[in-house]
Amino acid sequence: MSTKKTNGDVDFVSALAELLREHDLSELEVKRDFAEDDSITVRVARQSSVAPVVHNVAAAPAAAPAAPALAAAPAPAQASEDPAQNPDAVTSPMVGTVYLQAEPGVPAFISVGDTIQEGQTLLIIEAMKTMNQIPSPRAGKVKRILVDDGAPVEFGAPLVILE
Repeated sequence: MSTKKTNGDVDFVSALAELLREHDLSELEVKRDFAEDDSITVRVARQSSVAPVVHNVAAAPAAAPAAPALAAAPAPAQASEDPAQNPDAVTSPMVGTVYLQAEPGVPAFISVGDTIQEGQTLLIIEAMKTMNQIPSPRAGKVKRILVDDGAPVEFGAPLVILE
């Protein structure tokens, strides 16, 4: 491997790390093929404080099946549950930045209490400078909006809870 190619690889990794910071991503993996026997695979990741929360979430569902009658009776117990485990949650199909309105100064796509139709735009997720409208998978009423305008989201993160 020549020095010039090594410097190019270092520049490539540096550019990926900058993308990680710029878009507030937790992980990025890229494979580049240069020739038949020449390729590079790079995975850039950073530690985040989300990991301990994921471990706590995994422990919560184990306790819930032990007492199904108690979980079904009180409504406040359902409010304290993890939104990611809620079957009515609409989850993020991608990593990106959430926008609740089409542009600054215009009304939000949805508000808590709104009745929406299947296919109606719930919000926008910007990923790699592309604005992606996120449609409602079903008709219903907006019970909770779980993200803030301009907040980063990960794949599979709960965005909205529909009744």
